[in-house]
This record gives sequence, structure tokens and C-alpha cells, in this order.
Amino acid sequence: MSIWTELTPIELSLSYVDAGGVLTRSLRAGAGEPVVFLHGTSGHLEAFTRNLPAHAAHYECHAIDMLGHGYTGKPDHPYEIHRYVEHLLAYFDATGIERAHIVGESLGGWVGARTAIDHPDRVASLQLLCAGGTVANPEVMERIRTSTRKAVESDDVELTRKRLRLLMADPADATEELVQVRHAIYHSPEFAANLDNLLCLQDLPTRLRNILRPDDLARITQPTLIVWGRQNPFGEIPEAAAMHEAISGSRLELFEECGHWPQHEKADVYNPLSLAFLAENSAGGS
Repeated sequence: MSIWTELTPIELSLSYVDAGGVLTRSLRAGAGEPVVFLHGTSGHLEAFTRNLPAHAAHYECHAIDMLGHGYTGKPDHPYEIHRYVEHLLAYFDATGIERAHIVGESLGGWVGARTAIDHPDRVASLQLLCAGGTVANPEVMERIRTSTRKAVESDDVELTRKRLRLLMADPADATEELVQVRHAIYHSPEFAANLDNLLCLQDLPTRLRNILRPDDLARITQPTLIVWGRQNPFGEIPEAAAMHEAISGSRLELFEECGHWPQHEKADVYNPLSLAFLAENSAGGS
């Protein structure tokens, strides 16, 4: 199954949007209330190709390459969380989004949560998929930093394959097409030159400056769905449980035989769960 085979059932546009001076790659499909999909560290919008057709049948979907990622512009400064939030809101403004449902995986969840805290009027609901930003684990941070840097600094596609497979419980979910997409991104001159800026959150002092503490999470008032893989290599289940406890009224779902990309690895389980959550919390929901 190809990415484009997965996307064929929907009418879509792939374009570049000027978001506050940063050209931002955006895949858009569907109509209705906006749902914005945000990927993880060193990721790209293709992380959501298994989800867009189901969601675009009911919502206006936006999957973007975040600041400094994929084929989006790469200004030369460290990408701390407030920078991602500024870029996301600039994208909202550029595309006429007043308020959106945010689906954020890993780093995307961190950015989505911070946006919900600091700009609650712009966020209708929140889905945190193996979201980062609540702990600073030096071992995990080093794994992310080392595996990414090796894959970027070497032409050996096997290192990109290993970096992508690190996310999945089943290596088969790291398809060769995804490997090739990521390898091409990693080996663009702009991405390689920008790597230190992109990896700054794996530096302990920087991470601690940006971390989401329980009192931060307690300020999230939007309906929140937390999804976690039981085999998530970048975060233990107690991390998800603590997030759930801190966010009043949130819902926690644990996926079996699943790693760090629950929306991709378990799309058949995630899509109906996400759509039911969105229906409950949309303007026309029950």
C-alpha cells in the first residue's frame, strides 16, 4: 500500500503557505471544522497519511511540516517550543483558521499542549499521541539525538531505516516508501545544516526550560484524548498516566502492540476513536 494509494480516495491539495514569513508545506483535504495534524521530532506530514482519508470525510484537515522540519522553511535559530507555537498560529492566521482541533504526535503533542495552554481560544480540542515534553530522560534524549544525527550525517539509507523503525513496534510499519521520504528529507542540504536547531530540545537545560510540568497541564481546559502505545520506546506508560491525571477530564487509551506512532501503526483502531472524540467535541456534536 502506497502513501498515494492511501490518499487517493480524497480530494486534496499539497501546497506551500507563507506562515509568518516561513514557507510551510501543507496537505489539506475535506471541509468542516479544522483539524490540524502535527508530527514528531525530525518528522513530516506523511506521518498522517493513514488518517487523513477517514478524517477528511468529516473535517477540514491540515497536515503540515512543522517549523524547520520536512520541506518547511528553516530559519536559523534554535526551535524551542514557543517558536513552534508562533509558527503554528501564523499558519492558522494565513489559512483563516480561528480555532482548530489539534492532533499532535510526540513533539507535535508538546506543541499542541503548549498552544492550548497559552492560546486556549485557538484550540477546540486536543489529541496527544505519545506526546513529549513532560519528562527529561537523558537516555531517551541521547537515543533521539544520536540516531537522528547518524541518519542525517551518513548517506547509508539503512541508518534512516533504523531511525524510522525505532518508532514502531512492528518494523513492517516503517514502510520502504516512508524510509525513502525521510531519507530524502534528511539529506537535503537545508535539513542537515539546520540539525542542531532542530535537536535543541534534546539538550537538557533547553528541555527543562520548555518542559510541561503538572501545573502547566492542569491549565488545559479543552477536551483531551491521550493515546499511548504500550511498546512506546520513548516513554513509559506512567508518563501517560501522569499526563492523564494532570489534565482534568482527559481520556487515556493504551494501544496494544504499538510503539510511538499509534495513529499510523494502529490506524484501524485510532481513526474511529479519534472521529468519535471529535464528534463529541465539535460544534455540532452531542
